[in-house]
Amino acid sequence: MSVLSGKKILLGISGGIAAYKTASLVRLFIKAGAHVKVVMTPASKDFITPLTLSTLSKNPVHSSFYHEEDENAVWNNHVELGLWADLFIIAPATANTLSKMVSGNSDNLLIATYLSAKCPVYIAPAMDLDMYIHPSTKNSFTELQSFGNIIIPAEIGELASGLSGEGRMAEPENIVSFIENDIEDKLPLRGKKILVTAGPTYEPLDPVRFIGNHSSGKMGYDIAVAAANEGAEVVLISGPTHLKLNHDRIDLVHVVSSQDMYNACHKYFNNVDVAVAAAAVADYRPKEVALQKIKKNESTLVLELEKTKDILASLGEVKRDQFLIGFALETENEIENAKLKIKKKNLDLIVLNSLNDEGAGFGKPTNKVTFIDKSFNEEPMDLKTKEEVAVDIINKIKKHYNV
Repeated sequence: MSVLSGKKILLGISGGIAAYKTASLVRLFIKAGAHVKVVMTPASKDFITPLTLSTLSKNPVHSSFYHEEDENAVWNNHVELGLWADLFIIAPATANTLSKMVSGNSDNLLIATYLSAKCPVYIAPAMDLDMYIHPSTKNSFTELQSFGNIIIPAEIGELASGLSGEGRMAEPENIVSFIENDIEDKLPLRGKKILVTAGPTYEPLDPVRFIGNHSSGKMGYDIAVAAANEGAEVVLISGPTHLKLNHDRIDLVHVVSSQDMYNACHKYFNNVDVAVAAAAVADYRPKEVALQKIKKNESTLVLELEKTKDILASLGEVKRDQFLIGFALETENEIENAKLKIKKKNLDLIVLNSLNDEGAGFGKPTNKVTFIDKSFNEEPMDLKTKEEVAVDIINKIKKHYNV
């Protein structure tokens, strides 16, 4: 999954021949999962039509402050456009546009929108080679970078003048790769490895039956995605669940029983920086597993159960400097029991949720948690979606590493 997935991208197009490439650029952003809006200078419409770009982006294209043909037209709010965007890409950026961006000469909608934007701005210049190396252009690059803008270097190739040299706008594929790499390099958890457990475990009774629980695995999966979105390399150890995911930075390891999960956790734990134990692991399992299907011969059936290995406690025993986070699902004496688990299992943080809280627990899209750290500081949270709770957990990890 691209880091651009879900991002709101505003594409600014100025009046250069390279504007024809923006049709491909819009398609690539859409393919990466981004939402795209386009703002054009009037001159850029000589090179590519707004109809083409609106069709590809599935959004209206803006090129003027208002529609002159409609005396009742509402103005195109450049402030609203600038604040909407997560990323603003100006491609192609001509020498004229670069100069206006430096001086703040907002005589068109694109420049006015640029001056209102609060998000990262990427600039893909395009011009002839003599213009590209001219001192005024170099000065524009320096000034724009001092404002915090990011320049996507022009490429060497054939130019509209018939000459060949530096000044050709980066190809759409290279622009997308540049932005993705730049974002990934700046992600706060880049370089960190995080282990997450999720879902239930199934403890076999016989070849067809098992003891399990109602855990959907969603909380753990959401934590894994939130961590990966912040740049971490994630190992997600999942019990049986219907959930699916596809993320470049998540290694999904499927297990079934508590012993399977125990083995997998200890296989990866020594090589991670953080472990988040969100799985609902069975506390007991059948002492004997029948080799054949148990027949319904009697009106009652007595099973002898034995304790499973406590995965979280075993990780706490061998941890070195890992940041270890556990979950506690309680029905009584919630805070006291959670604090006992912190001490007993050598945890750095526990995420407590109670079945007494409406909207919390298994099989629900929401959760209501209380964070308790190893110093027993308590932080109760409001009822939130599990995706939002996952982000809160990742923020705790970021705070631990001061990122």
